[in-house]
Amino acid sequence: MNRFTRAAIVGLAFGIIHGSASPAQVTHTGDVAKRGLTEQDFPRTRELAPGVYSYEALRAGDPGGKMTTVSLIVITNDGVLVADGQGNVAQTRAMVEWIARTTPQPIKYVVICSDHGDHTGGNAAFPAGVTYLATPASARVLGGGPSGAPVPIDTVSSSRVLQIGSTTVEILNLGRAHTGGDLSVLVPNGRVLFMSEAYLHWIFPAMRTAHPSEWVQVLRKAEAMDATWYVPGHGFVDDAATLKADLPAYRRAVEQVITEASRLYNAKIPCPPPPPARRADGGSAAPAREPCQAATLGDWGALESWTLFSGQLETAIRRVYDELDGKLPRE
Repeated sequence: MNRFTRAAIVGLAFGIIHGSASPAQVTHTGDVAKRGLTEQDFPRTRELAPGVYSYEALRAGDPGGKMTTVSLIVITNDGVLVADGQGNVAQTRAMVEWIARTTPQPIKYVVICSDHGDHTGGNAAFPAGVTYLATPASARVLGGGPSGAPVPIDTVSSSRVLQIGSTTVEILNLGRAHTGGDLSVLVPNGRVLFMSEAYLHWIFPAMRTAHPSEWVQVLRKAEAMDATWYVPGHGFVDDAATLKADLPAYRRAVEQVITEASRLYNAKIPCPPPPPARRADGGSAAPAREPCQAATLGDWGALESWTLFSGQLETAIRRVYDELDGKLPRE
């Protein structure tokens, strides 16, 4: 019995003894080590509803395995749907092998909820003939190739309902959030909403390609859906009550980043982008980097304890600045 199973049993027992469906007491972090977990605890799965599983693996390319990448697996009586792959071929192949051990049904659909490499880098491991679905924006970003989803990608502009055997799955474009091409997947049976990178569970809002203000609206739409399970794209898949309670906290975190970065922008506190890297041909060295004063002068409060705060803060500030300057893509 692994730690995940033991924790689930303890949490269930606590709820039964106390007659409460309130969130379990868990450490507010997306950091694997701070949860007392190691590489040997992953990958791990959790059945959220009949035939609906979360799949957590250590994030590909993350030195030391600091956090997880989460996929959703929906097993039906007429095929399997996977929402988001893993970050490299080996990890995605391990997930495909887990599916094969769990069901004889073939993988028929792969939904690209996030087009970032830590969710698509292993797509070549999916079997030939699967149908890929993504937003038009993500389809343009991926374009195909051995490490991405092959052409053609079936695009979803607003929503799509799939009837796979006796199971209904809804593919939802709730708006631009973390990637600008975000999709969510709802399984009505069990009210499971997989939000991919629109929901980063106790992980500082990473905004490299985000649309910050629109992201807040996506989170509000998700909250209004009143799902039972809100499944993140990174961070731990805790019990349903915890994930649901933590979603508004995450929305407030995105709002806090926007509010504080906007204050700094209006105060004309600079946060210049890093200089270009030194030329590969041995040319002149890159100019000295100007500090992001906004990062040090901002009041970030409790967000400073969130996983990836120090590594993602400047990027988030610059993205909010770009939004205020009208520099973000319109489509």
